[in-house]
Amino acid sequence: MCKDDETFQEAVRDVRPLPGRDPPPKPPKPAAIARFTRAEQAAVLREALALPEDPALLESADEMSFARPGTASDVLRRLRRGQYAVQAEIDLHGLGRQAAHAALREFVVDSAARELHCVRVIHGKGRRSGPRGPVIKHVVNHWLRRMQEVTAFVSARPVDGGTGAVYVLLARRVPHSKRR
Repeated sequence: MCKDDETFQEAVRDVRPLPGRDPPPKPPKPAAIARFTRAEQAAVLREALALPEDPALLESADEMSFARPGTASDVLRRLRRGQYAVQAEIDLHGLGRQAAHAALREFVVDSAARELHCVRVIHGKGRRSGPRGPVIKHVVNHWLRRMQEVTAFVSARPVDGGTGAVYVLLARRVPHSKRR
């Protein structure tokens, strides 16, 4: 022991805890609220992450492009040229499939609720994915096609990420007074 330790030990030698003082009890933890059963969660997760049975649907060339039926051809052309202002973006680099799916779903739903029209999704080019190729890029292509909020998407211009990102056009809500 050094001199400081000895001095401290000498100073607190006669110190004793106060009688009858127990530490205050810890507050009880709040009860968990189950929103879904485990079986429901597992079923939803399996369905959301399921890949199409036809592998051709999952294959994507370097460029990605999709438009819902009825989307005007000039909309896709303008989107490809970057003529829509990108109002928000999400970067999925470094996320696993499940985390990427949850983040993408939340981002698209939130962006649509905020009535954003064009967003960018950065999925990366899969250069570190090894021989299996770009995993997140392929599944983003699949997931976006299944989201009802998505009207169209195309690979971004090189200045905005090129084939490592997509511009996503979200469906515009029709005001209640204009619905028929």
